[in-house]
Parts: sequence; structure tokens; C-alpha cells
Amino acid sequence: MITTIVVDIEGTTSPTAAVREDLYGYTRQRLPQWLADNRDGAAGPVLAATRELAGRPDAEPAEIADILVGWLNADVKAEPLKTAQGVICAEGFREGALHGEFFPDAPPALTAWHAAGITLYVYSSGSVRNQQDWFAHARGGELASLISGWFDLNNAGPKREAASYEKIAGAVGVPADRILFLSDHPDEIDAAAAASWHAVGVTRPGEPNAPRPPHRWIGSFAELDPAAP
Repeated sequence: MITTIVVDIEGTTSPTAAVREDLYGYTRQRLPQWLADNRDGAAGPVLAATRELAGRPDAEPAEIADILVGWLNADVKAEPLKTAQGVICAEGFREGALHGEFFPDAPPALTAWHAAGITLYVYSSGSVRNQQDWFAHARGGELASLISGWFDLNNAGPKREAASYEKIAGAVGVPADRILFLSDHPDEIDAAAAASWHAVGVTRPGEPNAPRPPHRWIGSFAELDPAAP
């Protein structure tokens, strides 16, 4: 019996274009100035981690900005980039410049599952802070209150490794065979299944990832009965 559902965001609950155009664009415009203004504060750990990952121990904030923007443009899932994006975009959400965008079927399904007693979690490559803001500032009304916990690259690990899903199961205290993972990415579905989770792929028109066997794929959350994934 499924008691817990873990959802991805980009391409699963929300359009990839909304994430990459809105959040990425907002971050891209503000990143250089944020690094320069906060080099001795919130940006300090980001600068240090980027220098280490890039092998540029003496890089100044301007060079770090170029490195991070390059990673952003290439959609590199790097922890310091996601941390910076979370802090920068938080201001945009609070000022009303950014909103969480969701596929029409996602909010009613999440609401119904929550009402049925299913515990919901989010696991995304975006930072926990970005995840929380995305759901709290959803355009059609807040959804964050439906979510019991948030997982990202920092507190769970890479999304294409089975160990990350095992770590999440341990953190939430639920047996693997009672957890269902929903994602648009075949490699993530493979990893969750390797950790003995139930895993269902989500494929939507216009999204970049194509379905891949042997897993089940759905085109809408409305097609899913958590009692029989």
C-alpha cells in the first residue's frame, strides 16, 4: 500500500520552461551583483564551493559569476549554484516577481492525495528554499502546506543514484515499498526503482524527456490511483 508520494518538480508538477525561463532568468540577471555585494556574507560559501568544484582557488567574484552562469546555461546540477539561486530567487518570490507554475492537473491531485492521508514530499535538484517558495507562491494559491518535507542535492544527494532514494526513505521513516516516486526523467525513475520504491514516469507534451521502458508512464496525475501504482 502506498502511504507516501515523492514528486519531482521540473517536467513533473511544473513546466520545464517556467523553471528555466523564470527562475534561471531571474538568477542570471542578478547573480554577478549578488556575489559582489555578499562576498563576505551569504555568498561566501558559494564562492568557496565554486572555486573548489571549478578548480579555480583564486577566482574573484566576477569570474565565479561567469562560471556559475555557464553552469546555469548548461543546466549543471551543482550545489553552490542551486544555493545561490535559492537565495536570489527568494526575493523575487516575496516581491511577486516570481510565481510557482504548475500543470493544471497537479494542484487538485496533490490536494486529493493529501486529503486521503497520503504524505507528500518533494525531491528536486533545485534548492529546498526554491522548492518551498515555488509551492508557497504558486500562482493558483499556495500548495506548500500540503508538503511534509523537502529534499534536494544537498540533503539527499544526486537524483540518479539509488543511494539518494534510500537516504530519503530512511529520513522519512517509511519502508521503500510504501513510497511512490513521480518524475519525468527516466534515469531518476531507474534510480528510485533500484532503491525498491514504486516509480511512475510522467510524460507531458512539450517536455524534453521521453518515456523509457520498463516503467509505467502517465500523461497526467489524474491517471494515477495511488492504491494501485
